[in-house]
Amino acid sequence: MVEVADEAPGWAAIEAAVATRVSDQNPLHWGTNNLPGQGLYGLSAYQSAGHWLLVTFGMTELFSKDSDDPDVSGWGYELTMRVPVDADQPPAWSLRLLERLVDYVFTSGKPFAEGHRMDPGGPVTGQANTRLRALAFAADPELPPINSPHGSARFVTVVGITANELDRMKVTTTAEVLNELAERSPMLVTDPTR
Repeated sequence: MVEVADEAPGWAAIEAAVATRVSDQNPLHWGTNNLPGQGLYGLSAYQSAGHWLLVTFGMTELFSKDSDDPDVSGWGYELTMRVPVDADQPPAWSLRLLERLVDYVFTSGKPFAEGHRMDPGGPVTGQANTRLRALAFAADPELPPINSPHGSARFVTVVGITANELDRMKVTTTAEVLNELAERSPMLVTDPTR
């Protein structure tokens, strides 16, 4: 029998990093129709301390080394997001949002990084009943950078923010406002009811 780490060392490195922070569990997993290196390949959800930890698979090189930079795996990061646990699986909007963000990177060629922010043009949930109208990007608060045979990568977390918080980030910095949010929510949970 071939081990997953042998077939997909990039995937194994991501799972190993998450395992250091999340109790032993079989995550929920959603696959896509994309081939490796062509967009989001999959997304996993782990329950952790009252929230779902969502992790993308596909921004890095999961199966083989295809990019020219030997030191960096694919785009050099995977996206994460945390949303409250209020059902037996994460809300569909959070999965769609991460998929759209990965698609944006692959189609535009513009990667996200810590300190970036964006206004998607409406509520991040797709529902009018939330004040969260924009997104900010930060280093994941608990997942360390990883190394695989395909190079290094880090975890960039997506945080839903209000229009007011976006305006404040433009005047100060993204980090300053996210630091304030982290005082109330150290894991930067995107709670659409806040």
